[in-house]
Order: sequence, then structure tokens, then C-alpha cells
Amino acid sequence: MTRKNAWAGLAVAIALSLSLTACKDTKTLQENEQMKSQIADLQKQNTQMTSDLQAATAARDELIKENETLKAEMKPRKSKRPAKKVARKKHRRS
Repeated sequence: MTRKNAWAGLAVAIALSLSLTACKDTKTLQENEQMKSQIADLQKQNTQMTSDLQAATAARDELIKENETLKAEMKPRKSKRPAKKVARKKHRRS
């Protein structure tokens, strides 16, 4: 009888361990799928941010050039006009 009980206990233990292993594998597979989808989403975001950065950099460079052009135009204008002197009031003793 003890042999039959031992074999039965061993069979139950094997069945439980296989079912738990199967559950762990499914859980692991689900986690892997979630992580894969998160990685794909992060890669899309990275691509979008890279293109946004390139666009912002191009816009900045264009503004820098425009700013330099405007500064160059303003320098000659300032030198053409002489500065006006402000007339001062003279204090007279009464």
C-alpha cells in the first residue's frame, strides 16, 4: 500500500509542478509580449522625437542666419546718422 501511495503522491506532485510550470511560461510569454509592444512604442517615439529635433535644429539655424542678416543691416544704419546733442538749460543767477 505504501508503494501505491508513494507513486500516487509522486504523480500528483509531477502533475502540479507541470501545471505550475505551464502557468509560469504563459505568464512569462505574456510579459514578453507586453515588453515587445512597449519597445515598439518607444522606438516609434524615439523616431518621432529625432525628426522633431532635426526640424527644430533646422529652424534654429535658419533663425540664426536671419538674425545675423538683420544685425548686419542695422550696423550701417546706425553709422549714417550722427548722434543729436541735447540742449542743456543754463542756470542763471538771479
